[in-house]
Amino acid sequence: MGVRTGERSVLIGILIAEHLPLIRRGLVATLENEADMKVVADVATGGEVLPAVLRHAPETAVVDFDLPDADGLTTALRLHEEAPGCRVLLLSRDPSPGRLRRALAAHALGFMGLEVAPERLAEGVRQVAAGRRAVDSELAVAALRSAENPLTRRELDVLRLVARGAGSDEIADRLFLSVGTVRNHLSRIMCKTQARNRLDAVRVAGDAGWL
Repeated sequence: MGVRTGERSVLIGILIAEHLPLIRRGLVATLENEADMKVVADVATGGEVLPAVLRHAPETAVVDFDLPDADGLTTALRLHEEAPGCRVLLLSRDPSPGRLRRALAAHALGFMGLEVAPERLAEGVRQVAAGRRAVDSELAVAALRSAENPLTRRELDVLRLVARGAGSDEIADRLFLSVGTVRNHLSRIMCKTQARNRLDAVRVAGDAGWL
């Protein structure tokens, strides 16, 4: 239900940021169907979010984690710094403990998968608008149980360059290492992450929130 001021019910103003039109329209329709909510703006890119928030002053922004231009994490941080009255709920196509940790670090109050049931999304918006966290309980438990980062700082440097498409020779040049040392780092990385190959190690580390 909306917030009551005297005899007047105040609707929860919502901004939706999603780059896929079909999903964006679905989110708009879902939340507009709630008696205590009103979608005041919907945008397709991260760069459009702050101007729309400053113009329409929504209480909550429902933001796609993987927005083009400026992703959901960047957008959440920017809103926290420049429009703290608008609280953020991030939606992810690929929810993981790592993504949850990064979302909370970016000051998002909510984090859910796109497969969330409409009624749970609406309840999450209400929680976020009231200043409370809205996170899938199973995902929160998984985030708490996930292992601490076993990779050293140098191993993380190597893996970040792998994620950008660098080969062993380029990594060696960039980090002032020998190619043999780079290969040793990669071998230890794959052992620690139990990955099948370099790219799988990038995926494992990214999902765990280590990169």
